[in-house]
Amino acid sequence: MSAPPTPVRILLADDHALVRRGVRLILDNEPDLSVVAEAGDGAEAISAAREQQPDLAILDIAMPRLTGLQAARELSRAQPGLRILMLTMYDNEQYFFEALKAGASGYVLKSVADRDLVEACRAAVRGEPFLYPGAITSLIRNYLDRARNGDTIPDRAITAREEEILKLVAEGHSSKEIADLLVISAKTVERHRANLLQKLGLKDRLALTRYAIRAGLIEP
Repeated sequence: MSAPPTPVRILLADDHALVRRGVRLILDNEPDLSVVAEAGDGAEAISAAREQQPDLAILDIAMPRLTGLQAARELSRAQPGLRILMLTMYDNEQYFFEALKAGASGYVLKSVADRDLVEACRAAVRGEPFLYPGAITSLIRNYLDRARNGDTIPDRAITAREEEILKLVAEGHSSKEIADLLVISAKTVERHRANLLQKLGLKDRLALTRYAIRAGLIEP
């Protein structure tokens, strides 16, 4: 008799321990799925993925230090064979398209995780995308709008480094703290912050924080 297949090794990242516990119960109840690592933010997720080399990463979108989208972009570059699913409470077109651009193969809403997550994991491992029904509608509408207008999806307004700094500014870190976290000079941080204000047409730190909330970089 042949041995049962090795379960899919999963990294689970969410800044709420209660959510992680609930999701883990769903996944570990399946014989072909196994959570081998947990993380409380995007930076921890990258570190855990490097250490554990999982087959699949499930990332919450809104997390401290690095968001799930930022972590997904980094993991896609560093570990191209890693499958990625975004797990979120946001039924939001912008996040959905950003997730696809970041390298995710699926987008699962927390409100229906008990129904969709296991199927999404198996689809991701097979190399198939998983999209909830509302996302499919958004995708079709977006495509039709672009085709009608002759448009393409615009590039991101800010660079990945500017996004990192924007998130940290919005979380209340000083220029020196940001410089220490990112291993750059405080002067470089100030230059990036000035560029952000100019690019986004904003006036001050409060406006940057509001923008970061709208962009899903931090939770309100």
